[in-house]
Order: sequence, then C-alpha cells, then structure tokens
Amino acid sequence: MSKKVGFIGSGNMAIAIMQGIISSGFAKAQEIIMSDKSDAALEKAKAAGTEVTTDNIKVAEQSAILILAVKPHFYSSVISEIAKVIPKETIVVTIAPGQTLEKLSSELVANTKIVRCMPNTPAMVCEGMTAACKNDNVTQTEFENVLTMLRSFGKAEAVDEGMMNAVIAVSGSAPAYVYMFIEAMADAAVMAGMPRKQAYQFAAQAVYGSAKMVLETGIHPGELKDMVCSPGGTTIEAVRVLEQKGMRGAVISAMEECVKKSKSM
Repeated sequence: MSKKVGFIGSGNMAIAIMQGIISSGFAKAQEIIMSDKSDAALEKAKAAGTEVTTDNIKVAEQSAILILAVKPHFYSSVISEIAKVIPKETIVVTIAPGQTLEKLSSELVANTKIVRCMPNTPAMVCEGMTAACKNDNVTQTEFENVLTMLRSFGKAEAVDEGMMNAVIAVSGSAPAYVYMFIEAMADAAVMAGMPRKQAYQFAAQAVYGSAKMVLETGIHPGELKDMVCSPGGTTIEAVRVLEQKGMRGAVISAMEECVKKSKSM
C-alpha cells in the first residue's frame, strides 16, 4: 500500500480533513491521494501537494485509511465500484449521515474494517467536533489511530452507534443554528447603530469565547449564565425575553426534528 490516507470525494469537508492531517503531521501531503469526478474539485488538493486522480479504484487500492467523503446518496454506487478492490487491512472511514455500520457491512466485502464518524464544518478551521464508532473488525489500536487522525482537525470522541443521530443534531448540524444566532445578534447590533462588519465580529467572538469558557472551565452553562446576570441588570432582562419567546423550546424542537430526519435517512 503506497498511501497512508485516501479520499474518495474532494469537497469542502474532505479538504478540511486533508489540511488538518497534513498540518498535524499525521501524514505528509505525498502520503495522501484524493479522487473526484470533477477536475475543479481537485485543484485545492493538488495545490496542497497531494496526489489527485479521477479514478476511485486507484484510491481504494492504495490507501491504508480510506475516507468516503461523498454525499450519502452516492455511497451505494461508490461502494459497489470499489468494494472488491479494498485491501484486507484497509480501514474504511465514512462521514455521511444515515450510513450505519450494518448497512455498510452489507454492501462491502465481508470482514471489511469500518469506522463510522460524523464531523462538522468547523473542521475547516481545525475546530471540528467528530464522533466515531467502529465495527468488530477494527482493533482498538487501529481505532485509536483513526481517532488520532480525526483529532488533527479538532476534537473527536468514541461513541456508541446508537448516539449518532443525537450527534448529528448536537454537533453535525449545530453550526447552522449557531450561525443563525450570530446573524440575529448582529442584526440587533446594527439596529442599535453598530456597523455590520463590526457587529459580526462582536457577535462571533462572544459565541466563541462563551463556548471556550464552557469547555475550559468545566462550569455548568447555567452557572456561567448566572454569573453574567447581575440583579436588576441588562442581561437578565434579555434572558427574560428569550425565555418568554421560547428560545430553549425552539432549540429542543429543532433538534428533535433533526434527529427524526437523521433516523429516516
């Protein structure tokens, strides 16, 4: 096997993962091969120094870790194309919702090593959150190696596969909710007279800093909220309105629908 990591599919997520792998030293650019049917999609990969091709079979044959980075509806056709040429020791890593270990095992050759994971788009700035689970053909040592790779572009945790739908709702799809929150806060700041560009900076940094406090202090989010809410102050008045408008309920309901959709895919 001539490549440490191979990608079938070279979209934004694949490029983000590739860049993390290289910057962390998990693999050198020349140890990575990436395929896509579109030459345009391979330009960023080529610029990074990786080998590129339009031949999925070549990638499958050469990769020690093979990442399937195509859209969910392309999985079956790609797997049928490459299943019989994947080397016995290759670990197949998937990043699409709805692709269960059972489904993948039924489409791949018997005893194929499979790791199912769910990253999110902040991987593009090396701040991703990825959940991963494996089938029984993957040893714990091999799984730890894959987790090391996943941590090259953010944080990664092993989870039971039954938690994957919750993962999709709480981290996979969650950046969209956060972007809406940032946009809404910026709109309000603009209404109060702040220039648009500055409003986005203030809102985004407030979210980033608040999230960092949750992660680094270990203090419960409710307690951190209480620390900002001075008696009779401005923050508690804003919190009152958010509670009155049902912010928590809206978020929970949205995530419930996200889980439901994930289960149906």
